[in-house]
Amino acid sequence: MSACLDSWAVLAWLDGDEPAASAVEKVFETERPWMSWLNVGEVAYQLERRHGAADAAHVVNRLQAAVALDEVTPARVMAAAHIKASHPIAFADCFAAVAAVAHDATLLTGDPELLDRDVGCRTQDLRARRESRGP
Repeated sequence: MSACLDSWAVLAWLDGDEPAASAVEKVFETERPWMSWLNVGEVAYQLERRHGAADAAHVVNRLQAAVALDEVTPARVMAAAHIKASHPIAFADCFAAVAAVAHDATLLTGDPELLDRDVGCRTQDLRARRESRGP
C-alpha cells in the first residue's frame, strides 16, 4: 500500500516533531510517496515565511526528488471542490485527500481537519502510531 503526504506531515518531518518525523522518514526509506503539487506549494510558502525564499526553494527541490508529484488538474480541482463543499476544511487539505484517493494511498497527516472527517481516503495519524478512519 502506498503513502501520500500532506503539508502537515512534511513540515513535522522538517521540524523533527515526533512521532511524525520518524514515520515520514521511514516512508522515504521504503517508497516514493505521493504528494499534491498544491501541498508542496503550501510547504514552500510556510518555509519562506519562516526561513526565507532560498530555504524554501531548497526544500522544494528535495521534495521533487523524493516524492511522486500529483498534478493539479481540472479533475483534481473538481474532486477537491466536492470534498470542500461537504466539509469545513482547508481547500489545500482537500487536494491531499484527492491525491491519496487517486493513487489508492494512505494519507499520512496529523491535521485534525482531515483526521476527524471521512474525506474518502485512508488516513494515518502521525501524532500517534495508529491508522485512522477511511474506506
